[in-house]
Amino acid sequence: MAVDLLGGDQAPAVVVDGALRALEDDPALHLTLVGPAEAADAVLRALHPAQRHRITVVPGGTTAEAVAAGLADALVSAGDTAVTVVSAARALGRWPGIRRPPLAAVLPTAAGRLILLDVGSTVDPDEATLAVHARLGAAYAVAVHGIPDPRVGLLTIGSERGKGDRLRRAAALLLEDLPLRYAGLVEGGDVVRGTAADVVVTDGFTGNVLLKALETAYSGQQRDETRAAVLLGVAGIVVVCHGAATGADLAGGIAFAADLHRRASLAAVIALLTSTMLSYNEVSHE
Repeated sequence: MAVDLLGGDQAPAVVVDGALRALEDDPALHLTLVGPAEAADAVLRALHPAQRHRITVVPGGTTAEAVAAGLADALVSAGDTAVTVVSAARALGRWPGIRRPPLAAVLPTAAGRLILLDVGSTVDPDEATLAVHARLGAAYAVAVHGIPDPRVGLLTIGSERGKGDRLRRAAALLLEDLPLRYAGLVEGGDVVRGTAADVVVTDGFTGNVLLKALETAYSGQQRDETRAAVLLGVAGIVVVCHGAATGADLAGGIAFAADLHRRASLAAVIALLTSTMLSYNEVSHE
């Protein structure tokens, strides 16, 4: 896993903490630390000499470049989301037909869990982009989270048909015609309850506001979900943590990225999209 040593509000100290936690939790894990050598040295010094072979230090470049060069299988960063997304898209490339990859996060709900996207990558999408994101979210729910026929809802200000701004009204018309189980319009309360949809699609601005509000509300509660999001639509595993992530959060993000790699999860998403003939270009503007 390539880890951005300078990513996060409290970097590099919090990243060092997260890296050490992740190494302790997973004896098979190897990390490529991207950033200042002195920060990487803090990790190396804390490890037993027999364990230091599990660390590779890359003092320059980006985590995305490390993955593109074959130095790591996935990347984890708590740095600026826009920078991470652009860097990943340029270094790794995008899936066919994807112009604006979304970030998908898993949220706890009263009924179980729910996938919310976008949570910060694309803050000003058009309706075609939201339709593409809906397909990506549905495929991710099936291939990675084992939801056989996920219900996909569109987040807006009311559940009645026609509710919302121009973007939401236009997106709803597209979603109704897609080959997926469209559950209609959902409100913020539906996200908390988790009974109306398994996947909820929205723009990255609204999704990020909602995500941070819910995480604050859930703070202090026991949660199994990782406080990190995966970037869907780029040719590599990219996990983004909050800038305010703790060491435990970063360790969770690293473990999440490692699990996605070991399970070949994103390859499974692509295979599902291909097998079900969900052509992105039908609704995208590319």
